[in-house]
Amino acid sequence: MSEQDVFYNTILEEMDSGKLVLPTLPEVALQVREVADDPDATAKQLADIITTDAALSARLLKVANSPLYRGRVQIDSIQMAVSRLGLGMVRNLVTSLVMEQMFQATSNRLDKRLRELWEQSTKVAAASQVIASKIPGIKTDEAMLAGLIHAIGILPILMKADEDGDLIRDGKKLDHMISNLYPKLGANILRGWDFPDNLVEVAHEHANLNRNSGDNGPDLTDVVQVAVLQTQMGTEKALDPVSLNKVIAFKQVGADTGFSVEELDENSEEYLEALALFNMA
Repeated sequence: MSEQDVFYNTILEEMDSGKLVLPTLPEVALQVREVADDPDATAKQLADIITTDAALSARLLKVANSPLYRGRVQIDSIQMAVSRLGLGMVRNLVTSLVMEQMFQATSNRLDKRLRELWEQSTKVAAASQVIASKIPGIKTDEAMLAGLIHAIGILPILMKADEDGDLIRDGKKLDHMISNLYPKLGANILRGWDFPDNLVEVAHEHANLNRNSGDNGPDLTDVVQVAVLQTQMGTEKALDPVSLNKVIAFKQVGADTGFSVEELDENSEEYLEALALFNMA
């Protein structure tokens, strides 16, 4: 058994036994998701849960009044925001807004890695939101959440590597471990959170460049895959043009491999507006 297999199996065993304590969704997000999934739930019930968290309430109101979601009337209460946006959208927005809490470092060695991961995840989330806005049938709020959690499987790898000490300092070796293991771990985490199958598939399949959604596409995984590759352009992780042209997801979402999300709508600043959602005080 390879060192990588041993590392992966150790993480899974420690996850199952509870020895590896994974970040969990904050309680308010869990409650919001549970209520929002109830077909008989009301806007007031959801608002009552959200208002128990003052910081989350303030951020949700800012989001509801942001250029991405605002209507002609200013929203000045959480219940009004829930009624305007809908339970499903609020569920995904709340989950997205509290995700940053899970990327907080427990040691100085982890801090740089986690900050870079959060920054990249927010860029993918914003790009996914913009791409989805051009595709009928794909919800922009769900695409944003999908982009935000696509690399959630990296968290337990970093946590375990930090425990090891030597591995967290061996960047090349750690990057190799991450690239091979995080999709499977991400899917495992999202199943444990009872996330829907399409979001689990995003975590598991977005890095599979041979994936073809076929007649079922474009789907969320196509959107996130294109968003990831687009945000990597101009970096050391960027694919060469020949490899990019082989990625079927670009054709599925109707985008050229050299496009910029800021250029999808020349009169829009959707990408910057979406990215700003994660930088609201």
